[in-house]
Amino acid sequence: MSILSSAPAVALAAASAVPADVSASVRQDVHIELGDRAYAIAIGSDLLGQAATYEGLPTSSTALIVSNTTVAPLYGERLRLALAGRHRQVLLVELPDGEVHKNWTTLNSIFDTLLVHGADRKTVLYALGGGVVGDMTGFAAACYMRGVPFVQVPTTLLAQVDSSVGGKTGINHPLGKNMLGAFYQPQRVVCDLDVLQTLPPRELSAGLAEIIKYGPIADMAFFDWIEAHIDALVARDPAALGHAVRRSCEIKADVVGQDERESGLRAILNFGHTFGHAIEAGLGYGAWLHGEAVGCGMVMGAHLSQRLGLVDAPFVARLTRLVERAGLPVTAPKLGVERMVELMRLDKKSEAGEIKFVVIEEPGRAGVRTAPHALVVEVLRHCGAA
Repeated sequence: MSILSSAPAVALAAASAVPADVSASVRQDVHIELGDRAYAIAIGSDLLGQAATYEGLPTSSTALIVSNTTVAPLYGERLRLALAGRHRQVLLVELPDGEVHKNWTTLNSIFDTLLVHGADRKTVLYALGGGVVGDMTGFAAACYMRGVPFVQVPTTLLAQVDSSVGGKTGINHPLGKNMLGAFYQPQRVVCDLDVLQTLPPRELSAGLAEIIKYGPIADMAFFDWIEAHIDALVARDPAALGHAVRRSCEIKADVVGQDERESGLRAILNFGHTFGHAIEAGLGYGAWLHGEAVGCGMVMGAHLSQRLGLVDAPFVARLTRLVERAGLPVTAPKLGVERMVELMRLDKKSEAGEIKFVVIEEPGRAGVRTAPHALVVEVLRHCGAA
């Protein structure tokens, strides 16, 4: 089998298995080690509205909570009251909800609020919402006065296990997802497991896609655990969700601590994303949730890995079944092979027009490779894109 180019695959050390019945009510911190920019991911129940959750963070005369029209009515006032002792005034801006609004126009509404209220370099931004809110708030914090502190308070499962962790911030461009942004780390991530109980089922499934991802790329023992507990996760069992969030964050923290700016290892976190981002852009942002596109993209990535001779058919079938059990699509939308290839060439991993894919070198170990065009076309057709 001809491989055009290959990046070294790296296996991460697996953490000790944690029983599913560990209490979710006890706060547990996962640390991202980045020297003087190190920070904690706080995981537990009833964290969002407790003033103690934010102890040790910067104080300032002004703080801005950035949320959206769905989340702000649910949790905005609770967070404002928790922050009242740290900031003289706590402002709130509500963005329109949805991936389609992750753009310059919406980003400017954050800057408008900061400027109108005379926010200074000590102003702290709090991102209260899902991945869209978190990405835009972080980008705004990176840009405003060349950098102000911000805190992630993710309210979706996907944001808690992926997008709020690691400092990737940005907005979409009509030609590509997350093409404009910055690496900018938060001061803390607050994962309140209680907020997951209000998620719509589709949003919960979208988050499960990013949890499932960590097994094939880094920890097959965790993959086994997810298979055994997928029904409990779908049913929002607090203990199961607590373990899944914690282990996912441990894996991502390990990766980000080794490769903050995605010069090598961190790219493995994009398993399924090359296909998935093309689906999102091709359908129009918001038609499929990010996690839905990633779930389908992982199935396509597994098929490509099989065609490269890296994994066998039973592994592909096993991953496909788990993605389906999580309530996610496993068949691509009919965007056409040429259109999908065109969109994948815009992926951030591409170099000189060559598409790079995260593939499973073996279950639990991932790498980045280019693949023969003919094999990519086979996968696209087999998975329904033609």
